[in-house]
Amino acid sequence: MLKLGNINFETTPLFLAPMEDVTDSAFRWICKDFGVDVLTSEFASSEALIRNIEQTKIKLKFKTEERPFGIQLFGNKADAMCEAARFAETFSPDFIDINWGCPVKKIAGKGAGSGIFQNIPLMIEITRQVVQAVKIPVTVKTRLGWDENNKPIVEVAERLQDVGIQMLTIHGRTKAAMYTGKADWTLIGKVKENPHMTIPIVGNGDVTTAEKALEVKNRYHVDGIMIGRGAVGNPWIFPACKAALEQNMVLPPPSIAERLRICKQHFQLALQEKGEHYGIVSLKKHYKPYFKDIENFKELRIKLLTTNSVEEIFAVFNQIEEKYAME
Repeated sequence: MLKLGNINFETTPLFLAPMEDVTDSAFRWICKDFGVDVLTSEFASSEALIRNIEQTKIKLKFKTEERPFGIQLFGNKADAMCEAARFAETFSPDFIDINWGCPVKKIAGKGAGSGIFQNIPLMIEITRQVVQAVKIPVTVKTRLGWDENNKPIVEVAERLQDVGIQMLTIHGRTKAAMYTGKADWTLIGKVKENPHMTIPIVGNGDVTTAEKALEVKNRYHVDGIMIGRGAVGNPWIFPACKAALEQNMVLPPPSIAERLRICKQHFQLALQEKGEHYGIVSLKKHYKPYFKDIENFKELRIKLLTTNSVEEIFAVFNQIEEKYAME
């Protein structure tokens, strides 16, 4: 059972990983409809929040139906992180998540995200202060370490627990690995089997199929599973994983008609949430996986990726329907 504050799960919960420019409100809504258990905001800069940047503040908004919901923050200064956490708390999320995992240069290069692995005492101290700054649970998402020669996650996990976090999510790569190679779950398993650890441990990395979800659950005994890139354009991964984890069942893949239906729904939600320009842009990362492995689809996919007209996109949707003779 996973417990986080007042949230309790009797079965293994599935988390949607926060991904910049991907896990916006429209996509979160789709995933929630498909059974994801826990959602988190796109990461928000603590510095931008305390400077009252409207574009960042928007990231903190969510619908009641999205609960349980966490707001994820990043930064490298304790005072800014605490102030941002207190501000985020006014939006009434279920928890605050600290991002000690992002490997991209513009964040890690400034000592935030997984860049904090070069200063672990600062990681612990900022986390301690954020825990004390708010009344709701604080969680952390992080990586194994800086590089292959520096993977201190087993020790770091204990220290983070000691300063009061209530859940830890671990991505099975180092900062240096970025998103390349295979995620290494062995150290996630060692954190979970550490007798000193009492908080829930959520595993993340390369869970792109229901079979993989079942494998990591059975082998590493994590309390929850976080899915990132495997969910992009593929919300069906959540019911498939639940069927595998809870009933040892294999669900059939969605039909092309079903994929088109959900893609259109996603697009309409994005238009409502973001307007025409940003709504069109936001779907471009999803089209390829939505229509993966369809024969002779390249021309239609290029049209979806290159058009900047709502009418033209719906016209392409109609072409897809006609070409693949869907009822």
